[in-house]
Amino acid sequence: MDPEAFIRLSIGSLGLRVPQSAINSGKLGIRAICSPCLCEIRLRGFPVQTMPVPFISSPEVSPDSHTVASSFYLAESDLEAMLAPRCIYSSHAYLEIAVFAGRKGAHCGVGNKRQQIGMFKLEVKPEWGEGKPVSLFSGWIGIGKNKQGNGKPGAELHLRVKLDPDPRYVFQFEDESRLSPQIVQLQGNTRQPILSCKFSEDRVAHGDPLCNFGSSSAENSDQENERRERKGWKFKVYDLSGSAVAAAFITTPFVPSTGSDCVGKSNPGAWMIVRPDPYGTESWQPWGRLEAWRERGIRDLICCRFHLLSEGYEGGGLLMSEVLINTEKGGEFIVDTDKHAKLTTNPVPSPQSSGDFSALSPVAGGFVMSCRVQGEGKCSKPLVQLAMRHVTCIEDAAIFMSLAAAVDLSISACRPFQRKLQKSSRHFL
Repeated sequence: MDPEAFIRLSIGSLGLRVPQSAINSGKLGIRAICSPCLCEIRLRGFPVQTMPVPFISSPEVSPDSHTVASSFYLAESDLEAMLAPRCIYSSHAYLEIAVFAGRKGAHCGVGNKRQQIGMFKLEVKPEWGEGKPVSLFSGWIGIGKNKQGNGKPGAELHLRVKLDPDPRYVFQFEDESRLSPQIVQLQGNTRQPILSCKFSEDRVAHGDPLCNFGSSSAENSDQENERRERKGWKFKVYDLSGSAVAAAFITTPFVPSTGSDCVGKSNPGAWMIVRPDPYGTESWQPWGRLEAWRERGIRDLICCRFHLLSEGYEGGGLLMSEVLINTEKGGEFIVDTDKHAKLTTNPVPSPQSSGDFSALSPVAGGFVMSCRVQGEGKCSKPLVQLAMRHVTCIEDAAIFMSLAAAVDLSISACRPFQRKLQKSSRHFL
């Protein structure tokens, strides 16, 4: 399998220091600095990211050089678009980091009282696409027009900007997850079949090894209960020889919350993601758990929360991702260790085996997986990207495909329940 070229642009080690004399003199246009301040990180073609910037009070102290505050992932097409000439705006694209502070008594960066302290700009260049690790900037730099009358610097920003090659494998389901599709690898205009799938929504059959992980719900539920819960869904992934190499199945049924027709956060449905046990015949080993529920508000959203099940993390496992997906437009489920670091402060365990990405820290980590799915009632053919460093064999790709299928199927599993169903729609549930 040949990967596609991607670039990871990471910004980290953020810190701000301002001499007290500069604050007192009012040269910055503010009378106080609140900590932390905020910065807006901008790159043409990408959403603006807002991050805190710690205030460094001691001139001898520098921020942790290993922290990652923000990352952008650029495909070759993204870099080409940023470098293409533009008629109206400046032909040059920049990475921009604007730092803001609030006036005394105000919240930093909130409302109309925030004030810009300064700006850091770094031009995007064709050399970014050479596919080599490059440190673009590291250290302190003065920002804004804030020089004091005595020639000493005013506000200074500490940051580290780094480029790293981040190749990915790109896969796509050739049809909807419910239709037992093939999975192909995309390489330019080439579509190479690598896996096949089988979806079923029957109860786990007696004698199936997956029954060891099955739901504890009673098997003699009447027809009314069947209309008020979704369970028994199973998605198996096979290699080209026909061997099952990964699976996902519902362990906690998707049922409506009390007084509601929707699956709620208080009682989410859950999937178990499993892979074959290398030490047992016809047995499976837990790998991950995906929970999903519906968030009701101005917009309906599906929340997908993924835990990695690893030794040393009993119970719920290690939280790796929590993503909201628009029920109408669809969205993207992402596993990224940079975001994982913001979700939990727990230490990460050491690697266990192939397909275990839990050992990654934000230093060596970053992007792991993305899965783009469609909204309710639309033909969804999930598009999946995997970081090359997490795929050492076809079995590794298969376990991520099982997770992607569980995310996609959760969009259907979280649909509102109806108390009275039309006969024509009962087969879909």
